[in-house]
Amino acid sequence: MENPWAGELRLVIDGQAHVLKLTLGALAELEAGLETGGLVDLVARFESGGFASRDVLALLVAGLRGGGWQGTARDLLQAEIEGGPMAGAKAAAQLLVRAFQIPDADE
Repeated sequence: MENPWAGELRLVIDGQAHVLKLTLGALAELEAGLETGGLVDLVARFESGGFASRDVLALLVAGLRGGGWQGTARDLLQAEIEGGPMAGAKAAAQLLVRAFQIPDADE
């Protein structure tokens, strides 16, 4: 079970539930692998709706690796994401939000 307060997200891939999380190491790996710009540029692409499928794939791989998965982007190329590509894009966007969301002072 995922803990959204810890930045975690649950995604079912090939029928198996995975917990995704953008840890600092996963973010560093993500940023190093981005073809254009850095994390701020990636966030801007998602906010504007101008993200590419490679952005979604990179975010999902980083989140999976932050959750302990040992695979690579190549492993996801043929994978079936429950809910299809839109569910994958939504999960990628939620990962960004959860990674950079500042909790309320009351929490």
